[in-house]
Amino acid sequence: MADLSKGSKKLLNAWAFYDWANSVYPLVITSAVFPIFFEALFSERDHYIDFLGFSFKNSALISFVTATAFLAVAIISPFLSGIADYIGNKKSFMKFFCYLGALSCIGLYWFSLENIYISLLFYFLGLIGFWGSLVFYNSYLPDIAFAEQQDEVSAKGYSLGYAGSVILLIINLAMIMMPEYFGISGTKGEAAMKAMRYSFVMVGIWWIIFSQYTYYFLPKGNVNANQKVTHHVIFNGFRELKKVWGLLDENIILKKYLLSFFVYSMAVQTVMLVATYFGAQEIAWESKSESTTGLIVCILLIQLVAIIGAVLTSKASEKFGNIPTLIVINCFWVILCILAYIIVSPIQFYIMAGFAGLVMGGIQALSRSTYSKLLPETEDTASFFSFYDVAEKVGIVIGMCFYGVIDQITGSPRFATVFLAIFFIIGIILLKRVPKKGV
Repeated sequence: MADLSKGSKKLLNAWAFYDWANSVYPLVITSAVFPIFFEALFSERDHYIDFLGFSFKNSALISFVTATAFLAVAIISPFLSGIADYIGNKKSFMKFFCYLGALSCIGLYWFSLENIYISLLFYFLGLIGFWGSLVFYNSYLPDIAFAEQQDEVSAKGYSLGYAGSVILLIINLAMIMMPEYFGISGTKGEAAMKAMRYSFVMVGIWWIIFSQYTYYFLPKGNVNANQKVTHHVIFNGFRELKKVWGLLDENIILKKYLLSFFVYSMAVQTVMLVATYFGAQEIAWESKSESTTGLIVCILLIQLVAIIGAVLTSKASEKFGNIPTLIVINCFWVILCILAYIIVSPIQFYIMAGFAGLVMGGIQALSRSTYSKLLPETEDTASFFSFYDVAEKVGIVIGMCFYGVIDQITGSPRFATVFLAIFFIIGIILLKRVPKKGV
């Protein structure tokens, strides 16, 4: 169809709707159902598996695979952003990564320990597909919305993503808890495992089907539609990152804040990625079914409380300032990490999940808005946020590797949670060095 004009309500809605399509991946696959499924595969054996000639603890192995995927994303993101800035048909690139991620989710249906290499490859490619598609999705925003529209349409996308992902997760939870009502046969344990496999397929299908509305209305690309992909274009993303790195020397406040963000973000993102694995292994659930239900309920609880946390954090930052609020939140995280070492009962885990959600939503929202406030006067905000995103992903790589190594050596993720507290403490020290003027 003919391209809609920039700022068109229909175009903005179509762009935002991609969040509805793809947000089921991070919630169902990354945070909720897949971690429970992966842990359940080891329920009748020890938690170790041979991989590449080494014996890995299961949660350590998934940490290393996740870290490798994020390292790959951190490396290819500048290439992708360079292409996204100049090529005309970036919709095709967005579709490629979308379908790669969605089909990889469907591939998880066949995940098994007997075929661990191809199984982990599907998991790895799912991460690559999700984050790769976001590079092009985000790059569309200045093309389809005027500056005064961007905050609103971005928030709308977030809201749609939250709603869509929670709806599908509730459906998946019902399938897992009551498989007989969905025609899923087998013993209770077998039926629950089948339901989880069907959940992976549903994520892939949901992602593909609902993204079509976005693709129907999005234009092929931006105003540079006639430019060809040259060596200069491909490496432009890296040049932009290098330029931002050089500019940081001229903005000491921003540089100090980025360093603190890099450190505490390692811990925040790692907690988000491993929380379900920790709950599955370290909490004394009465039964396997209680563990499955309880963990998914905890994820839903975190999602709901995170919204409240983001609102409260916003109000606190207005009254006390961004940096002091971030310092308090990081102190709260230190306490949670230390308490995680001693909790054992489901009720303790539920309480921890509630408090984690309260500060999880707040610290992410406030971190990005603080960074935005500290940016110098420039029209090239995309390069600065690309630098921010790469820093965040590299932090995830380091955090997940530390977690995986400690989990592998000690045999328990409890020690790793205490170690994560050190990252938050260092983050607090670095935040105290950031001048509070203006934030």
